[in-house]
Amino acid sequence: MSMVNLPGLKTLIESISKERNLPKTAVQAALREALMKGYERYRRAAHLKSFEEDYFDNFEVELDLDEEGFRILSTKVIMEEVSNSDHQISLKEVQEVADEAQIGDTVVLDVTPDQGDFGRMAAIQTKQVLAQKLRDQQRKLIQEEFQDLEGEVLQARVLRFERQSVILAVSSGYGQPEVEAELPKREQLPNDNYRANATFKVYLKKVGSGSHRGPQLMVSRADAGLVVYLFENEVPEIEDEVVRIVAVAREANPPSRYVGPRTKIAVDTLERDVDPVGACIGARGSRIQVVVNELRGEKIDVIRWSPDPATYIANALSPARVDSVYLIDPEVRQAHVLVAEDQLSLAIGKEGQNVRLAARLTGWKIDIKDGALYDATAEQEKMAAVIEARHEAEGQSDDGGEESLEEEELGTDSVASTLDPEEDSSEVRELVELEEEDRTEEEEEKA
Repeated sequence: MSMVNLPGLKTLIESISKERNLPKTAVQAALREALMKGYERYRRAAHLKSFEEDYFDNFEVELDLDEEGFRILSTKVIMEEVSNSDHQISLKEVQEVADEAQIGDTVVLDVTPDQGDFGRMAAIQTKQVLAQKLRDQQRKLIQEEFQDLEGEVLQARVLRFERQSVILAVSSGYGQPEVEAELPKREQLPNDNYRANATFKVYLKKVGSGSHRGPQLMVSRADAGLVVYLFENEVPEIEDEVVRIVAVAREANPPSRYVGPRTKIAVDTLERDVDPVGACIGARGSRIQVVVNELRGEKIDVIRWSPDPATYIANALSPARVDSVYLIDPEVRQAHVLVAEDQLSLAIGKEGQNVRLAARLTGWKIDIKDGALYDATAEQEKMAAVIEARHEAEGQSDDGGEESLEEEELGTDSVASTLDPEEDSSEVRELVELEEEDRTEEEEEKA
């Protein structure tokens, strides 16, 4: 078999692999593609014609590292009559060396050009394509690395600004020491100071692919996942799974500049002697203060999750004191919350932020009512009429199925993880049993 010699091939592959931090197999794959393009250039020059894009699909390059060279192999179909010698070979010609050959079979032939025929232009083409293919291999490996990191928190450094976006540099283990990531305006925190070379923790939301710029990393400082990560790193009980984060509702970019960023996080534990809220706050607020500092002063409410929706809603409206919670329409998860007059503004929050976050956290539509003015009987009658009308409308629907109920939009960055209070899980059942045992012990002590 003929071969085009490439002196120093083995050393070349090893040096490129080390220089670009690429596996040798990736370098060899790039080299084979580049040599194939060089062969196409040789054929175009030899025949003074262009070929269709898929014309050379049946050709391949074989590298010989021991002999330091390469061969061009072509897979051809055996035919009675040949119309294209690059893709076909006559049965008569094959039977001269293989009597058992039949029409429709394929054979692999060595079609390597002579050493001198390959040409200087083909060599230049090979060199140019090799550089491009190596960059493509590098991008591919980096992209695969960061796709595995989607949903993780990375350390990033500010590089520059493009329009309203901040371009950050995050570390990569492949070739390039840093890879660019975009932090859009909507994912930034209002209190962050994005000066050059400042470092931040960012949440990797999405990894896309770009034909020229490599992986397109979309990162966030406003995602609820960042809050979850910070608490997991500061609270050992969360890392040890003694305390769990049930839900997070975050408003990092409030609709009004007069309202600051705020987060509500619901936590829970199955251990009787552990206070999940206290574990997250830490002694004298030491743990939560680390999270607040990383989020540049964002207000964070840590509340206790409860399997009882009424208790959970009351907790979620912290720091307001709640008098009563009426689950007036469980089907659409609508509740009326009664508070004292002096607690109304606190429960609602500035521009409705507190009740809005509580609704996102619990998944219930919450109406804050003045307890002194609330007529429970009239509200129940009104709601009963609404429910009855809805059931009648459902019964008259053509498809006979249940009408879907539109729930309040939670937003893509408001919930990190949720657990239905009525979910039939072993954890919830165990939690309810523990609370029932606690209530029974308290009643016995009072008796």
